[in-house]
Amino acid sequence: MSLTSLYQAVDISPGKGNQEPLLAVNVEAAKDGAETKFRIRNLTKVSDAGVPILNGINMDIPKGMIVGIIGPSGSGKSTVLRALNRLWEPPSGTVFIDGHDVTDLDVLGHRRKVGMLFQLPALFEGTVADNVRYGPQLKGKKLTNDEVYKLLTLADLDSSFYKKTSNELSVGQAQRVALARTLANEPEVLLLDEPTSALDPISTQNIEDPSIPWHKGSLNSVLNSYSLMLIQATEFS
Repeated sequence: MSLTSLYQAVDISPGKGNQEPLLAVNVEAAKDGAETKFRIRNLTKVSDAGVPILNGINMDIPKGMIVGIIGPSGSGKSTVLRALNRLWEPPSGTVFIDGHDVTDLDVLGHRRKVGMLFQLPALFEGTVADNVRYGPQLKGKKLTNDEVYKLLTLADLDSSFYKKTSNELSVGQAQRVALARTLANEPEVLLLDEPTSALDPISTQNIEDPSIPWHKGSLNSVLNSYSLMLIQATEFS
């Protein structure tokens, strides 16, 4: 199914009168009694120069939902996502996951649970398989070849990429390897920070097309984009 036209206004603007507020776009209305995965309360951030970046945000993200956050460049969308997985440490008592304050949790364990795909892929030296295996290896688990192949397939890459190195890949291919590497950690939440902003139109389409093979079961996805049309155009099977 595609995104519905249900929008929840979220005040993430820097407080300038000429800037449009951001919108949170839900795939479907939350069902009565739906459990909350993330709860954000009065999340505020001010730049070193004293300019408001986030202005008292309040938002609930139900379990098993796909949520889109849209708004103009520089309006704080990425900062919200970084607060969710603690790449930016939010103030205590503002961001909760499964009812727990994220600042009380082990940061590495939390980031494995809340994976993030960035605007530009940053791959490690070595092969594609080395990159996909990296996260599980930190926990003492080595993925089998079949497990690596499956993750590549989820990211719309075939097994021929297994032994390729990062310098043999296009930006779009590297972005999909980064997606497979993130999924290898079996995250409960997947954050996508404008993952197509640096790609050409064909690579953008390739990234969007497999966007839902990994939205299964209880996996939450939060997509960040400046384009409402891009979010609405994403089809979910």
